[in-house]
Amino acid sequence: MTVGLCLITWNELEGCKHDIELIDRSKFEQIYCIDGGSTDGTVAYLEEQGIEVYRQTSKGLNQACIDGANFCKCEAFVFYHPKGSIPVEDTYKFREYFEEGYELVVGSRMMKDSVNEEDGKLFKPRKWFVLGLGVIAKFLFKREGNTIWDTLHGFRGMTVQAFKKLKISNMDPSIDIEMVCRSYKFHIKRIEFPTKERARLAGKTHFKAFATGKKLLKYIVWEIVRKD
Repeated sequence: MTVGLCLITWNELEGCKHDIELIDRSKFEQIYCIDGGSTDGTVAYLEEQGIEVYRQTSKGLNQACIDGANFCKCEAFVFYHPKGSIPVEDTYKFREYFEEGYELVVGSRMMKDSVNEEDGKLFKPRKWFVLGLGVIAKFLFKREGNTIWDTLHGFRGMTVQAFKKLKISNMDPSIDIEMVCRSYKFHIKRIEFPTKERARLAGKTHFKAFATGKKLLKYIVWEIVRKD
């Protein structure tokens, strides 16, 4: 099994400076980046590190991930957002699951031994929303196999062949929940493992909670009636 590490970036220079030097490049057959139009020096830095950078073919997180699969030269890929928030060494864990036959593997912040950025807080709206989407997706679409509870974590990997089966839509930014829902519908073998999240090193999220939440719920409704 050959595995590529696909970095997804959009103005993540500080995170890249922290994460890239920690990557053991011998763990992957390909390391490359899909960039959404960075203006802070992210692209120049990655190229200086010998990492091939592809500009997205069009805007949106969905397209970034579609491009990530299309530019992958391996049998499987791992999406990694270098923000300094997820341990680099967790990227190495995906290969074992792929070699065991799993087609979708998710680094989860929602299971035992994992850590979510909101853990330790009394009010956890982001975590609760993610778990709520997990319940909805399971109820509506899952008929067999493992449940994916961290439906919105972009730290995940998939075989290229399985990803192409999903026929990801342009309902940006549905990519994370869409991969889960479609994996249920297409009986993709799936699993998640615990990872530990901390706050990003710099910058702010590109996805405002309320507006993004509305779009994701709209996607769920659309997926119910979607013609595969």
